[in-house]
Amino acid sequence: MDSSKTESPLLTADDLKELKARGVSPDRAASQLKALTDGFPFVELAAPCVPGKGIEAVNAAEASALSALYERERLAGRVTVFVPASGAASRMFKSLLSVYGRDAKTPEKKPSELRADKSDDRAVAEFAAHAAEFAFWGELAASCRKAGKDPERLRKEAYVPLLERLLTSQGLDYANQPKGLILFHDYGSFQRSAFEEHLVEASQYAAGAKGNVRLHFTVSPEHEDRIREHVQKVLPRCQAGGARLEVGFSNQKPSTDTLAVDLENRPVREADGRLHFRPAGHGALLENLQDLKGDIVFIKNIDNVVPDRRRQPVLDAQRLLGGYLVKMQQRIFELLCALNVSEVPSAVLKDAAAFAESLGFVVPQSGAEQKAFLIRALDRPVRVCGMVKNVGEPGGGPFWVKNRDGALSKQIVEKSQADLKNEKQRKLLEGATHFNPVNLVCGVRNWRGESFDLARYVDADTGFIAQKSKDGRDLKALEMPGLWNGAMAHWITFFVEIPLETFAPVKEVNDLLKPEHRQKV
Repeated sequence: MDSSKTESPLLTADDLKELKARGVSPDRAASQLKALTDGFPFVELAAPCVPGKGIEAVNAAEASALSALYERERLAGRVTVFVPASGAASRMFKSLLSVYGRDAKTPEKKPSELRADKSDDRAVAEFAAHAAEFAFWGELAASCRKAGKDPERLRKEAYVPLLERLLTSQGLDYANQPKGLILFHDYGSFQRSAFEEHLVEASQYAAGAKGNVRLHFTVSPEHEDRIREHVQKVLPRCQAGGARLEVGFSNQKPSTDTLAVDLENRPVREADGRLHFRPAGHGALLENLQDLKGDIVFIKNIDNVVPDRRRQPVLDAQRLLGGYLVKMQQRIFELLCALNVSEVPSAVLKDAAAFAESLGFVVPQSGAEQKAFLIRALDRPVRVCGMVKNVGEPGGGPFWVKNRDGALSKQIVEKSQADLKNEKQRKLLEGATHFNPVNLVCGVRNWRGESFDLARYVDADTGFIAQKSKDGRDLKALEMPGLWNGAMAHWITFFVEIPLETFAPVKEVNDLLKPEHRQKV
């Protein structure tokens, strides 16, 4: 990018100083403004990945062998668990917040007055009817009593004060807490937050030979102290069976924040004239993943956890995914080792070419060119992504995508990345049989044991533009390529089918009433 683009009148000399202080290069800022103006190209779907054609369906015998393969590497201390946990719980309580904002001035309004034809009202009615069944009911009831109110009466007769004690700083302030701190599961004598469930889960499938378990959370700076305090409090009861949890934390870096523009594509500014920056989505966490310097790294969302009685299928799936990664890494490393010699036997070239073609690469035929191509194609990070059968949940799906060079690659594609006005593309999108539950394991070291530079494997053309607002003004916000979308677009990718019962996300509070989140049945 030439300097004329970075010295645009849209960015002043003071802007350039501010960018430098943030660690953002002028070229990077200019490319963000260009993306916000021009948008991103749609991906070209070639076909949905299905079992046998892009998704591996592993039988019981194979799963057992892969699990044993994983166990050996786990005991060697190669495993780390990485959990993006920066999200606030406000979305989880969106319906409750909407109704509370509307009805706050009518504190004696009864649940029976809520309208069944409005989804937010239905959510509040369900919440009130079952409030005593949530793991956080004890805390909520205590908060009500502290305010001199009877929690049972509020639940049955006056939902507004109940919502106030749950959502606002007058009580638990749950709407402003990180989702990971919300109490998810009730065990009778104690309750567990999402953070604690991740600690327990990781201790059961990720421990090394000496019981060491490495677990890393990305968290928001404003909540980090409270999260650290909570983790230290619950840690002793998560370390049963000799597990020793080593918990790390990091924040999304300010240098990854992105610019925003107004509807005329001019940079949005703060009241004092400084540029307005926004968090760039979970794709920005690629730098945190890089800094981790891990080897085999599992990635799961903070809200996808289950109580003890439903955990065994999850543990089995993690071992399956981990074993599949180890198996594929061994194959790739063997090929790279055989290719990195002066004289490569033709049989090795043929073997490596067949493997690369199975991944979607178009391999050149000539010897010297072929060898160099195969080394470039295979010497890159590897990810194994669990895929579950599609039951109508929102989220990306597994597809064969046609790249700009004509080759095919396996990608997790979000709905917003596809051209829905193109009937062929829309039908391909609708033909997906599986979707992405965000449960993947990554191999981030090369065949020599060195850490990959993960930034080299990002597809910068796969970001997102979101419509947002600031101080009543509409704006366009830029999100970096998603961590498991464009940020890993040029990795070697494998999709493996895992049971639907391993997927139990909590997107809204009433999801906690589902059977998969009940410890007691």
